[in-house]
Amino acid sequence: MRQTFYVNDEGFYGEFGGAYIPEILYSNVENLQREYKKIITDPQFLEAYNRLLVDYVGRPTPLYHAKRLSEKYGCKIYLKREDLNHTGSHKINNAIGQILLAQRMGKTRIIAETGAGQHGVATATVCALMNMECVVYMGALDVQRQHLNVQKMEMLGAKVVPVESGNQTLKDACNEAIRDWCCNPSNTYYIIGSTVGPHPYPDMVARLQSVISKEIKQQLMEKESRDYPDYLVACVGGGSNAAGIIFEYLDDVRVKIVLAEAAGKGVDSGFSAATIHLGKTGIIHGSKTLLMQTDDGQIEEPYSISAGLDYPGIGPMHANMAKQGRSEVLAIDDDTALAFAIELTRLEGIIPALESAHALGVFRQKQFKKEDVIVLCLSGRGDKDMETYLKLRIEN
Repeated sequence: MRQTFYVNDEGFYGEFGGAYIPEILYSNVENLQREYKKIITDPQFLEAYNRLLVDYVGRPTPLYHAKRLSEKYGCKIYLKREDLNHTGSHKINNAIGQILLAQRMGKTRIIAETGAGQHGVATATVCALMNMECVVYMGALDVQRQHLNVQKMEMLGAKVVPVESGNQTLKDACNEAIRDWCCNPSNTYYIIGSTVGPHPYPDMVARLQSVISKEIKQQLMEKESRDYPDYLVACVGGGSNAAGIIFEYLDDVRVKIVLAEAAGKGVDSGFSAATIHLGKTGIIHGSKTLLMQTDDGQIEEPYSISAGLDYPGIGPMHANMAKQGRSEVLAIDDDTALAFAIELTRLEGIIPALESAHALGVFRQKQFKKEDVIVLCLSGRGDKDMETYLKLRIEN
């Protein structure tokens, strides 16, 4: 049989995935496992979901031919403009789908975790839209470096809870959200923002984000008279924007997949979030995946200038793809990401999120042919990172 990179019926991608959860959450998660595919493929759900994507989010997002960037790197580069979505990133695609799902399941309270704040803003936005209580957990360090997004969440009516444990970033926010869920299993729905967590979350988030690659197929047919690129490029932390851009092409071997993870100050510096390069098989937040850990299994604290990539694990879909050689994963350090953020701004007049700037950093490490068609997911806009950009510009 031909190998597939989609999830199997048990919730695994190869050896990675599954649901490793406390007993108090068994009922919630097992119910979600039974129902999620039925619900998100139900015609009434799809009608409501797709209507909001068009009328509220502003989809489809453009597939923009970046001419000056293409000329510099000697290939044809298209940017999938997820930064133009309402709330400024791809995160809203998933948040809308999951809150509709939560309503179907009779939940009245929403919790979420966030790193860069984009998922938190998206969740707070849909909770305001649907008049539901919202609590967002965010590492205390991320609260400081993404203060603008914190203000947005609070204006939208969400309660933002700074997490002081660990290194006060995304991992620690996830820990606290899961503790909350364990304490409030009956009325609370946890909107996970990436392709992490227990099954069915990795598959569910990927399916809700697959609108990105569905649109790419149609848009490339119009622009290139074929529905597939030669390469897909995205940044990868937990992996939601990467899952969205590759989902329709997972088993299409004509399409090469290049992912950029955060090397921080260098893969071997001790200040990195390059999980696929450094990780070993372990369990984090309910999923078996690649995990940065010590020899005795203690989680190593990740580091990245980018709050959205500052996570010690990786989605199980991406762990399996990397292990099987389906994706090529490059480690992009802070300095490279910053340089490419400035370059895109000056060449194309687009200020990217720091996460997306890591994906652009691929062009420093990898050569492409003149005839190659490359689609890169510009996962978010750089508004939230302006303080970081300005501070580093002054320092340098």
